[in-house]
Amino acid sequence: MRYPITLMEGDGIGPEVTGAAVRVVDCAVDGRIDWERVPAGLAATGRGLPPFPPEAEASLRRTRIGLKGPLTTPVGTGFRSVNVTMRQALDLYACLRPVRSLPGVKKARYQGVDLVLVRENTEGLYSGVEHEVVPGVVEALKIVTRRASLRVARWAFEYARTQGRKKITVVHKATVMPLSDGLFLDCAREVAADYPYLEVETMLLDNLAMELVRDPGRFDVVVLGNLDGDLVSDLCAGLVGGLGVVPGANIGDGHAVFEAVHGSAPDIAGQGRANPIAVTLSAALMLRHIGERRAAARIEHAVDAVLSAGATLTPDLGGRASTTDLCEALLAAVEASP
Repeated sequence: MRYPITLMEGDGIGPEVTGAAVRVVDCAVDGRIDWERVPAGLAATGRGLPPFPPEAEASLRRTRIGLKGPLTTPVGTGFRSVNVTMRQALDLYACLRPVRSLPGVKKARYQGVDLVLVRENTEGLYSGVEHEVVPGVVEALKIVTRRASLRVARWAFEYARTQGRKKITVVHKATVMPLSDGLFLDCAREVAADYPYLEVETMLLDNLAMELVRDPGRFDVVVLGNLDGDLVSDLCAGLVGGLGVVPGANIGDGHAVFEAVHGSAPDIAGQGRANPIAVTLSAALMLRHIGERRAAARIEHAVDAVLSAGATLTPDLGGRASTTDLCEALLAAVEASP
């Protein structure tokens, strides 16, 4: 079976890391993906298009699946975040961020971490509804709806059920925002009633931050609102070595986009020093999503094997290898895997 998949290479180091990931994916699935390359970010604005142009949206609506490198939103130009625009346009309401300790990552603060963050992706303060009330006073509206809260909670509980997870932590700040976060919390509790075989706890956002630092191993699946999830997901990446080693996905009922969650790092673009692990693991998530589980497992095992060996690591991982060197090592490991 062949798969049409939209590819947005990204800005800065994006073409380097996505290029490596594409080679690894093609190896794992024996070339059965038809990549549809579309412009986004600076590649689009350089042509006089918006950062998330109609061509990219049309491709994603057609293929339903996309792989995306890091994109840059020009600051102060009137453009909204590319990611926010894409998520809202395609209704990619669940942001999935698995965080797992990987072997051989010297920057990791903890070992044995294996948790999953599920973040509501379309509303909250990221709804982008803000205005200047009077000069010097700006008001931003935090939009929380029952519909969005119920569906992301249902998605998180279903993910836990299908992936063999046993516990869900619902994060909120209803002590300060009893209406907005209170609604999110109530919706999660309502959904939880349908899953009596899962352990459920609720936790204040500030307490979560402390407990993650004290003992991240106590968490399994964590579901949060939009802004809270954005902040906490980066914190969790820091527990296992940083954004360069964690994957990400934005998933809706009809479409899904898998992405590297780190920045475009223009300071090292074109130098062959970029680490492709994050986008490669995101591509493995993508393969699982479309049912290519064996290919996904081969990639994940290859990443573990290369990191464990420690001989081919990019500078951010403590080595001297180039992006190409690491890619070649991953390819060899994929080919050697059963």
